[in-house]
Amino acid sequence: MLDFEALFERRAPVVLEIGFGNGETLVQQAAENPDLDYLGIEVHEPGLGHCLIAARDAGISNLRLIAADAVDVLLQQLPPASLRRINIYFPDPWPKKRHHKRRILQLPFLDLCADRLEASGSLHIATDWANYAEHIEEILAASDRFVCSSRREHDGDHPLDRPVTKFERRGLRKGHRIWDWRCDKAV
Repeated sequence: MLDFEALFERRAPVVLEIGFGNGETLVQQAAENPDLDYLGIEVHEPGLGHCLIAARDAGISNLRLIAADAVDVLLQQLPPASLRRINIYFPDPWPKKRHHKRRILQLPFLDLCADRLEASGSLHIATDWANYAEHIEEILAASDRFVCSSRREHDGDHPLDRPVTKFERRGLRKGHRIWDWRCDKAV
């Protein structure tokens, strides 16, 4: 299990971002919120490298990265009730019906996220795929571990407590709408 105090050399709330892509928005959030510690998980090695370079160039000290599968990290490295917030922005939508089972946002995954969030923790999700948005609505409705406190559908002009991402800009260029959720851990 990770010891966040040792990892960040201080005690601060920890925000986890799963699948941060090239890390542009992760670095931005870490720079804008020096009172929080940020942990990013990504499997795409070029994205990890880009994020590390951007963090170094910005002088960021409150950001750490893990190159691994998010489920494995959540299960094996993150202590229960250790995270303030989990961000999952524009996860792979696996648009073909036969691939829907590969989508990260499933009920067992929501349970795992809830277990790793502190009592007042929140899960933030964004997608630009209408079919994935419907799927997310269904699993959130089926989960008793989260309460949806905010939901927003927009054209890129009103992200919900997050910066605009590279994948969001790409989706908007394709004419997609954006869906954002903030889900608070149920007590």
